[in-house]
Amino acid sequence: MVFIKELSNENKKEIESVFFETFSKSPWNDNWDKEQLDQYMNDLIAPFNSLSFGLFFNNELIGISLGRIAHFYDGNQYRVDEFCILTSYQGQKFGSKFIELLSYEALKRNIKYIILNTERIFPAYKFYLKNGFEEEKNNVMLAKKIY
Repeated sequence: MVFIKELSNENKKEIESVFFETFSKSPWNDNWDKEQLDQYMNDLIAPFNSLSFGLFFNNELIGISLGRIAHFYDGNQYRVDEFCILTSYQGQKFGSKFIELLSYEALKRNIKYIILNTERIFPAYKFYLKNGFEEEKNNVMLAKKIY
């Protein structure tokens, strides 16, 4: 059985485990140390406007969506900072099901948009396009590295 439920700081260890397990592998190969990961998870799941969900399969947490609610002039937004499915469950339609269930939860909460960033070089880009996300032509993400 597949279902989602809202997660909180009480689920932090499980969330960290899924996040680390997914993003430490290819194609991301992120190299998180324990302290930095702990601080990053606090940034995502502790604020007052955070909204995190877990995807469960047979009562096992296999995916996470970590983000926040933003109130904007044309409707509320769910701004997703991190979204992932455990590597061993990828390619089996769990990610698409998760997006479908997230969309339903968003509608129940009067959220009009799900917004996220990804990089074109990763498989996630094509996954999001396949699942109804559209590239915003007028917006661009900018970054400045401070040395």
